[in-house]
Amino acid sequence: MSTAAAKASENKMGVMPENKLLLTMSLPMMAAMLIQALYNIVDSIFVAQISENALSAVSLAFPMQNFMIAVGTGTGVGVNALLSKNLGAKRFKLANKTANVSMFLVLMNWILFIFVGLFLAEPFLRGQTDVAEIVDYGNTYLRICCVASLGVYAEIALERLLQATGRTMYTMITQATGAIVNIVLDPILIFGMFGMPKMGIAGAALATVIGQFIAAGLALYFNLRKNLEIQFQFSNILPTKFILYNIYKVAVPSILMVSIGSVMMFFMNRILAVFTTTAIAVFGVYFKLQSFIFMPIFGMNNGMVPIVAYNYGARKRERIVKTVRLAVMYAVLLMLIGFAIFQSIPDKLLLMFNASAEILQIGEPALRLISFSFLLAGFNIICSSVFQALGNGVYSLIISVIRQLVVLVPVAFLLSQMGVLDRIWLAFPIAEVAASLLCVFFLKKISKLLNF
Repeated sequence: MSTAAAKASENKMGVMPENKLLLTMSLPMMAAMLIQALYNIVDSIFVAQISENALSAVSLAFPMQNFMIAVGTGTGVGVNALLSKNLGAKRFKLANKTANVSMFLVLMNWILFIFVGLFLAEPFLRGQTDVAEIVDYGNTYLRICCVASLGVYAEIALERLLQATGRTMYTMITQATGAIVNIVLDPILIFGMFGMPKMGIAGAALATVIGQFIAAGLALYFNLRKNLEIQFQFSNILPTKFILYNIYKVAVPSILMVSIGSVMMFFMNRILAVFTTTAIAVFGVYFKLQSFIFMPIFGMNNGMVPIVAYNYGARKRERIVKTVRLAVMYAVLLMLIGFAIFQSIPDKLLLMFNASAEILQIGEPALRLISFSFLLAGFNIICSSVFQALGNGVYSLIISVIRQLVVLVPVAFLLSQMGVLDRIWLAFPIAEVAASLLCVFFLKKISKLLNF
């Protein structure tokens, strides 16, 4: 076969110029993630119109929601890495089996969180606050999101299959559609518009899950009609030990890494509650706002991971190195933009959430201080995803543990003992410095893997 013919027969991830490929793979997902981030913000803006306690309830529920997403996205990272690697190595039968097994894992994750929603949601909330109204709001919201989580798990899994085969444009369409449906339904269901009953915080949860189911249905359609490298067969859905091991070798560190974020938020809420529940609301608002900066970088990660995994399987070192360098450059640029926004207009950002005078007083210094962590976060995020794509997700796990549990929470607790709320926020940039040092250390170690 001629060189030209060989290139023509290979997936674009092995031959397209790196910058063009990264942008082609990432921009659709970055756009979709921006819409998703916009949904996160709009959702909380509507909830804030109910009351500050409702906003605090959603903030307290967020760690459990984050854990729920962690299980889905972590599993998706494992599936994506194995699928892309097998495609790069031309093992098409094993790649197809991996895709089918991912549907079995969707069902297992859903069953797990039905139990969580029914039996663990209320104790989880009471572990963070004793304000009865906040607990009631949060329990209503969490139960609906957990029991109806089939939609989000199906959406994540089916979108990862599209990403693994380079069809990121369809992923953008599914994510954008789900987010837009959610945004439209939020005010209708929360406030009872167009003849619908006024459902309050339950309406916010229902809007979320309806959007997820619609996005999942659309992602299934695109996989069946457009993703010709994968064939769904019900008889091929049961996992093998080999596939489960190789998926969860990458997935477990990824799940734990994101779940550590949930643990961090749980303890941060407890630390902040000693001062005032308003501080919890501010912390929740920060996470909604920062998603508008971080989500595009996560979208770039989703585009970068299959490129790195594919070229690792194809043993193309130079393409991996160049792709990673480009991703770091773009991520740092996005974070600098986010830093500038948080430093210049924190009051305007908070006022979008019906901020009271107390929220503004606590929130303005909080946003400014925490945003110093953005200066290193872009580099750290890209490095963690590179480790996962190369099958060394344990490095990402170690970095996350050190940053959020070994550094951030203890430092925040120690700073809280000074009795000054503003000082607690300094824990975030301190933790990011520690994470950057670890990333550099692990990058040097992992570079040896690329000496094909």
